[in-house]
Amino acid sequence: MKARWIQRRPRSAWLAAVALLMLVDQLSKSYFSTTLELGEAIKVTDWLNLVHVLNTGAAFSLLADAGGWQRWFFISVTALVVGVVSAVCLARQAAPLDRWVGAFVVGGGGGNLIDRIYTGAVVDFLDLHWRGIHWPAFNLADVFIVCSMLVWCAAELKASPKQAHTETQAELRP
Repeated sequence: MKARWIQRRPRSAWLAAVALLMLVDQLSKSYFSTTLELGEAIKVTDWLNLVHVLNTGAAFSLLADAGGWQRWFFISVTALVVGVVSAVCLARQAAPLDRWVGAFVVGGGGGNLIDRIYTGAVVDFLDLHWRGIHWPAFNLADVFIVCSMLVWCAAELKASPKQAHTETQAELRP
């Protein structure tokens, strides 16, 4: 039943997926923002802490100390990316895999966009570390974006030889 609804209404399913991803992201950020004090860390395992930090920069805190202008720059860039990916995913000719990868990009990007608009920074709460070396803190929106890009890259690498061969054969035909 669900599969048929998704096939008949791919755009509605896509919008529902994006809304669900953004909701999960915002609820998780809200939970850690209200449960932990800013800067607090709770050890979960030898390699994972739950933290409450704010990132005014981009990935890896790039431009975090730029003086404030970066907030509007990142809002603009994120809105542009979310808008373009949404338009492509909602187009009739979008491939199913591209549409679902795009849902995770838009869900994650939209979640971080909400943070930037309302607080001026992105709430991060996951801290991976090993032997005192810490990966920059991140959140579920970041996980959505990175995982979707890994899936998309893997799919493209797998599909590339077939597509290149098909295009070459088509070009050789008179």
